[in-house]
Amino acid sequence: MRLMIARCQVDYAGRLTAHLPMATRLILCKADGSISVHADDRAYKPLNWMSPPCTVTMRDADPADADEEGLRQVWEVKNKDGDTLRILIAEVEHDSQHDLGVDPGLQKDGVEAHLQVLLAEHPETFGSGWRLVRREHPTPIGPVDLLYRNHEGGYVAVEVKRRGEIDGVEQLARYLELMNADPALRPVRGVFAAQLIKPQARVLASTRGIDCVTVDYDALRGLDNAEDRLF
Repeated sequence: MRLMIARCQVDYAGRLTAHLPMATRLILCKADGSISVHADDRAYKPLNWMSPPCTVTMRDADPADADEEGLRQVWEVKNKDGDTLRILIAEVEHDSQHDLGVDPGLQKDGVEAHLQVLLAEHPETFGSGWRLVRREHPTPIGPVDLLYRNHEGGYVAVEVKRRGEIDGVEQLARYLELMNADPALRPVRGVFAAQLIKPQARVLASTRGIDCVTVDYDALRGLDNAEDRLF
């Protein structure tokens, strides 16, 4: 991973346009090819970013530009859809590279891990005729929680969360992109399953062609009998 703290201007052009004026920010370049630009707030969420696969071209600033803004470098990042992230870098306060090694992956909490086990045991939660292919199906960037075949015989990848948020949808979308590149699997549909799914996550999932399913943890455990309810 490359970490750079620098005064920079950022312009994004694609499905929408966005402009960040010159200011000091953190730029992260990860081994998967992604680039993200962060301010000193907003927790984990970047101000702008480009997800892999993408290509990065770095060049020295033209003399005229360098004189005007004190620019040192120009980075142009493009993805497969033709979207462009242009980063103009002026004063660099820090620039370092670090080898983080292989990450063991997210360790799920007890409820989330058990929810995955229960859904593997009860594929009918998603539809009649579904059957489990395997848990923790591997992809080049990590395992997708559950892989099923539906009643039509098609593959469906399911990502399980206790609380469904935008980052979980993005995670599943990356898995699906890689799985659909495999001719032995495609087409692969996606389902985002959680006890609670935030409205923003549902909207993002719909734009990515991902279905959302809210699951009842207690019902799967056999602790909630619908026939015993008053309402």
